Amino acid sequence: MEYKIVGDVMQALQIELHQNEELYAEAGAMLYMGPGIDLQARMQGGLMKGLMRKFLAGESLFMSVFRCDRASAHMALANPIAGKIIPIQLNGNTILAERNAYLCAIGNIDLTVAFTKKFGAGLFGGEGFLLQKISGTGLVFLHAGGNMIEFNLAPGEQLRVDTGCIVSMAETVDYDIQFVGGFRNALFGGEGLFYATLTGPGHVVLQTLPFSRLANRLMAAAGGRRDEAKGLGGLAGDVLGNLISGD
Repeated sequence: MEYKIVGDVMQALQIELHQNEELYAEAGAMLYMGPGIDLQARMQGGLMKGLMRKFLAGESLFMSVFRCDRASAHMALANPIAGKIIPIQLNGNTILAERNAYLCAIGNIDLTVAFTKKFGAGLFGGEGFLLQKISGTGLVFLHAGGNMIEFNLAPGEQLRVDTGCIVSMAETVDYDIQFVGGFRNALFGGEGLFYATLTGPGHVVLQTLPFSRLANRLMAAAGGRRDEAKGLGGLAGDVLGNLISGD
């Protein structure tokens, strides 16, 4: 397989598959495919893993499998959000990724669901108890919002991160949650009540614009426009109603 990542903000992954090569992608990620590519919906890993991805992680039950049936053929996948695509080579090792990060993979790659090891990390970690566990031998492509920043943490080296900004981490990285601390920091700091603490050794990938943060800003902006459209009379009515209702 040969590939090229194109674009700056809404990136696409252009791929040339060779005879009998198969690419496993999340459903709905295809941008285009040329002659010689056969597309099938397949429950990768069997029924149980498919059901776990569907009902626990919220992913599709089936994956899109692209197979080349000639000497070579071209296709492309698109990043579903404004952000970047990053390749990660696996050589028998395992990474843990946030549940929406997987785009596609080629090779002997196993994709399943992993539970966070600690109760606090699962309860307050932003992604709940569930992460994607990606292991095997092959090339994996992840996607995320904004830009990606990579770290190679040394043994014992610690990084405190906004809980929604984690894209992936090596299985060797210890993941826990730490309270921000301080009444004013927690109430007025605007950074949430908890940090994720990542302790090395291992490789860590962060994203600068989590989709949840973007969605919150869009919802806030949309709400502001609705309030502007109401005029002073409408706003006064809302205030009075909130005071009466206790809000």
